[in-house]
Amino acid sequence: MRFVSTAFFLATAVSCVSAIGDLGFSLGVKRNSDGGCKTTEDYLADFNTIGAYSNIVRVYAASDCNTLQYILPAVKQAGVQLVVGVWPTDDTHFSEEKQALTTYLPGYASNVYAVTVGSEALYRGDLTAEQLASDIDEIRTLVQGIDGYGSTPVGTADSWNVLVNAGNYAAIQASDVVLANAFSYWQGQTMANSSHSFVDDIMQALQIIQTVKGSTDISFWVGETGWPTDGGNYGASVPSVANAAQFWQESICGIRAWGINTFVFEAFDESWKPVTSGVSGVETHWGVWTDSNQSPKYSIDCDF
Repeated sequence: MRFVSTAFFLATAVSCVSAIGDLGFSLGVKRNSDGGCKTTEDYLADFNTIGAYSNIVRVYAASDCNTLQYILPAVKQAGVQLVVGVWPTDDTHFSEEKQALTTYLPGYASNVYAVTVGSEALYRGDLTAEQLASDIDEIRTLVQGIDGYGSTPVGTADSWNVLVNAGNYAAIQASDVVLANAFSYWQGQTMANSSHSFVDDIMQALQIIQTVKGSTDISFWVGETGWPTDGGNYGASVPSVANAAQFWQESICGIRAWGINTFVFEAFDESWKPVTSGVSGVETHWGVWTDSNQSPKYSIDCDF
């Protein structure tokens, strides 16, 4: 943990961002009740629950579950901002994503905050940085060619440790907006060190992104962070409601207090997900809410 460098990065960050960072949520596109794809009415119920705390959400793909077809009418009716995700692999899927953008984006420009190409595509090794940069450029040309979207930012989302790798700078250079993911849970951190680790990770990513871009004038968000409320331990990291509440107050409220916009993973538990090997059950317990039309599992108010 580099406390001196973190303080330096924080000082740099607050010089170019607002006083309080915005709060957004990652949003799943399937219902917990039956695993079916959400309808416009389902999204409206989600936004009714989230709306007391946030007016911006992100999704990870445009064509899966006919996401854009059903979510865009809901975001317009609810007055919500949307970060549209585009899944760039494989080629067939990427073609479906581009078709969904072309078909469904027209008429919703005022509700689309940004478009991100890939979600940890570099981390998984799905694409090289140069391939991802090319896809970002292609999607920018497509999106900004649609009426009303001429200034819509297009970029990517990836893990903080991948973004600070010099071999991946091409993807940053191609981006108007960058989302950096950081999970102290997946680093096996104790609660005592979880917030220090998280802040240091994010500030390293922000400093590198600004350096690569040669400017502080780039849209930057924490793309994913959070703490699971149930499931198995990962190293010294223990899932629980109490620990999720502590991480929220110390890390999420803390980073927003420094002016960093933050997407939390995720809005709602996704109980439809299968239990996989490794850390048993964690995948289904990342939600701040168990389901829509319920109260948060813990307080998500921040004392700013």
